[in-house]
Amino acid sequence: MIDNHGSDMARGSLRVLLLGGTTEASRLAQALAQAGVDAVFSYAGRTDAPIAQPLPTRVGGFGGVAGLQAFLQAERISHVVDATHPFAAQMSSNAVQACSAAGVPLLALERSAWQAQDGDVWTNVADIATAVKALPVEPARVFLAIGKQNLAPFLACTQHWYLLRLVDPVLNLPASRGHVVLDRGPFTLQGDRALLQAHGITHIVGKNSGGAGAEAKLVAARELGLPVILIDRPHIPSRHTVGSVPEVLRWLGVAGH
Repeated sequence: MIDNHGSDMARGSLRVLLLGGTTEASRLAQALAQAGVDAVFSYAGRTDAPIAQPLPTRVGGFGGVAGLQAFLQAERISHVVDATHPFAAQMSSNAVQACSAAGVPLLALERSAWQAQDGDVWTNVADIATAVKALPVEPARVFLAIGKQNLAPFLACTQHWYLLRLVDPVLNLPASRGHVVLDRGPFTLQGDRALLQAHGITHIVGKNSGGAGAEAKLVAARELGLPVILIDRPHIPSRHTVGSVPEVLRWLGVAGH
């Protein structure tokens, strides 16, 4: 159940479900709290220690489309803002379907994808499997910047050495196979450049999540002339999308509070 602190607003008034997990979601949560908007922040629960939010917070899945639709109705949600990670395709797809079924307006707060610049050595691929195949046959030292969900296909390529940067200590690698760094963004150019150099990285694999928080590795790769294998964003059903917190506030009718 939701930890509802503060007074409940009258039935039929503005009550927002914010699907979070990104820097943008945290910024929006702060703005909603400052504006006094009745809102619930939802985490998927994929990290052991999610960032605390200034809104009532729930952690965990909804139980698919039907479960989310039931939640919207039971909690009298008037608006949903999807500010999940661009690669959280299942959650975003469920939100589109559940909001449509429940008659609840949905808005996506989505950061722009990264675009290659002069000096970048990028290989754009469609998915994890293609990214694995894009790695060289000969042994390489790979910075695997993809989170913890899809490591197994890469680790099966035993000729490579992997540098993993994770939020939670979910995996131990023998020194002969790689090294795990526990850290949480945003990351700096100086820090990522030093990280790549210290571990002799020859290739980077990442997801095209966009935003400034994780872009430093791409700038460092550009400076060092390192090849980057970048996984394209998954398909998400059509929905209304904006790129900034003020746009969300205007959509909710609370701009200027």
